[in-house]
Amino acid sequence: MGFLAFLQRIFGGQPAAAERRDRPRINAREGTRVLIVDDSPTIVALLRKLLQQNGYATLEAGDAEEGIRLAQAEAPNLIFLDIVLPGMNGFAALRQLRRDSRTKEIPIIMISGNEQATEQFYAQRIGADDFMKKPFSRAEVFMRIERLLNADKMPYRSSLRDAARDA
Repeated sequence: MGFLAFLQRIFGGQPAAAERRDRPRINAREGTRVLIVDDSPTIVALLRKLLQQNGYATLEAGDAEEGIRLAQAEAPNLIFLDIVLPGMNGFAALRQLRRDSRTKEIPIIMISGNEQATEQFYAQRIGADDFMKKPFSRAEVFMRIERLLNADKMPYRSSLRDAARDA
């Protein structure tokens, strides 16, 4: 990659977008189960549509308490967890999911419309595997998932990958 293409990739521009489109997207295995926890019916519907069109199965919850119950009962392969929720917020839900032996190894991508960078830092410090700001694009959703896939094309906790690599 030339220096100009590198700069355009870093700062945006057509060559980087074209490069991303030329690279084949790696999807998780067909039937991968994703839990969406968000109080916005629009966000839930958007994620459901994107994921189901690509062979994922979705579970949905409108608040943290319902999301935790579903995660414990259904053992999804991945969770998208909004930070701002009615009742218990996403940070509290994340802490509870990480403390529960049934859910502690499920990869979690936190999502929020709040622009505060501290949320991203805090989410990662308490056990989130990634963070995605709203609004998000189709490409970003799948890029975030792809970053969490193991060799078997299944979502995998980044902290567990790091521990295996360092061992």
